[in-house]
Amino acid sequence: MPQYTIYQAGPLFTDAERQWHRATKDAMENAGMKVDVIWPGELLTGEQIDAAGADAPSLIFKVCKDALDDSDMVVALLDGTQVDDGTAWEIGYAYAKGKRIYGIRTDSRVAGDTKFSRVNGMIEGCLSGLARTVPELVSMITRWRLEAAIQ
Repeated sequence: MPQYTIYQAGPLFTDAERQWHRATKDAMENAGMKVDVIWPGELLTGEQIDAAGADAPSLIFKVCKDALDDSDMVVALLDGTQVDDGTAWEIGYAYAKGKRIYGIRTDSRVAGDTKFSRVNGMIEGCLSGLARTVPELVSMITRWRLEAAIQ
């Protein structure tokens, strides 16, 4: 199977969120799927952002958009009372580009539009799958990779 690049989207503002990103990246890269996982927390350093000054928002946007463009698929952390606004944009952009998107929601709270939804319907409609755990997420991606290799 060829190497795939996964763009891992999700909030990364707290230590817990960054730890989740690192652990999930490790789980996917160590599952034997031949993937390279990138996430915004590793694309720019704090020093680079600080050095950009007033241009930091433009720099962050360009670097993240370019990484999305270069990725084969997206994995998005969807925890919280509503999806992080940057994550929602990344999902919409990836969907418009025809990229496969897998969500993961470990949050037990209901955050959807209906009693059958797990997240906002516009987000859920973009997803190829929505996992509740990292092992379930890895399984979904592995299954798709195997099916794609057979076709």
